[in-house]
Amino acid sequence: MTPLLRRLSAILAFGLAALSAQAQPDPPDWTGVLAEARGQTVYWHAWGGSSATNDFIAWLGDLVAERYGVTLEHVKLTDTADAVTRVLAEKQAGVDTDGAVDLIWLNGANFTAMKQRELLFGPFASDLPNHALVAGDDAIAVDFGEPVDGMESPWAKAQFVFMYDSADARPLPSMQAILDWAVAHPGRITYPQPPDFVGVTFLKQALVALVDDPAILARPVSEVDFAAVSAPLWDYLDRLTPVLWRQGRSYPASGPAQFQLLADNEIDLAPSISPGEASAAIADFRLPSTIRTFVPAEGTIGNASFVAIPYNSDAKAGAMVVANALLSPDVQLRAQDPDVLGYGTVLDMDKVPPEVAAAFADQPRGPATLSPAELGTILPEPHASWVAAIEEEWSRRYGVTR
Repeated sequence: MTPLLRRLSAILAFGLAALSAQAQPDPPDWTGVLAEARGQTVYWHAWGGSSATNDFIAWLGDLVAERYGVTLEHVKLTDTADAVTRVLAEKQAGVDTDGAVDLIWLNGANFTAMKQRELLFGPFASDLPNHALVAGDDAIAVDFGEPVDGMESPWAKAQFVFMYDSADARPLPSMQAILDWAVAHPGRITYPQPPDFVGVTFLKQALVALVDDPAILARPVSEVDFAAVSAPLWDYLDRLTPVLWRQGRSYPASGPAQFQLLADNEIDLAPSISPGEASAAIADFRLPSTIRTFVPAEGTIGNASFVAIPYNSDAKAGAMVVANALLSPDVQLRAQDPDVLGYGTVLDMDKVPPEVAAAFADQPRGPATLSPAELGTILPEPHASWVAAIEEEWSRRYGVTR
């Protein structure tokens, strides 16, 4: 081969390689997705603040490696926004392939931010084979007021509850009753410091319960009078903050950080976003056996956790395989196990085989987990735009340095 031909051959090979690197997997071609995924490494950027969650993701990694030849690496986050910022920075720098993030556990404002900035691959979710088993409710179709449009895949359901030590406290019927109890028992209640997700959800729960017309919260915050609508929340917190644990001068850093306070009998009441979280923590001795949960009679906020794939991932096929595995009945059943995570399933029991539905029905809930009937009314999340507004105003009024 002449030098010119060798050079042309090299240029052609480079061009073909570049085209291959930019090729997108075709979600409806699942056989092709499985073939492309084999051998890929998926970097899943997911919250890493819980040993139970970390253990579950490690178990899932073993499963997808054995079944599909996909290597799953858990990149542990303290704040999902860090992964979103990473993808946005890559796009601004022109890094449109070989991105650092292949899969993100997210929902709410983070999903909305990525979707609006065109940072996501998809739609892909409805093409996952196991998506046919997913419940078709609003918590799956809409994420904090933003249509999902197949750009993220659900994998767990959550509903806001309160954990309480039954040796010292009792269920309370409303957010107002919680405030009255806190005033009568100063220092015995807390919530994580925003922008922690649990802490922000506590603020949203109070807002939803206190506003005259909760339907207004479905509108973008820019379309309403934020000061007027949110005024009941700040009036509530003005009374609550002085009687919080450490008089509101310090807050737990996260949801699990509250467990030690409950275990040490420093507090009696704390919020959670997972109805089964307390039972899972009792099972691995992070919470005392006297911990139970309740929901106010007016209902509590519910939502779903999703996974999404950044537009510049080079392991999109592997990421879809992981997303599909998360929806498989055996993985969903393990996630619901109170000894593992205690998460609510996103599967529709009318769509799974009868023996699978029976396995879900027969699984013990755990000592602190309420039944679906006891969880009562699920309230919709406010529009995603409320999160930043609430966080900013909370920080201005009550913010502290950890």
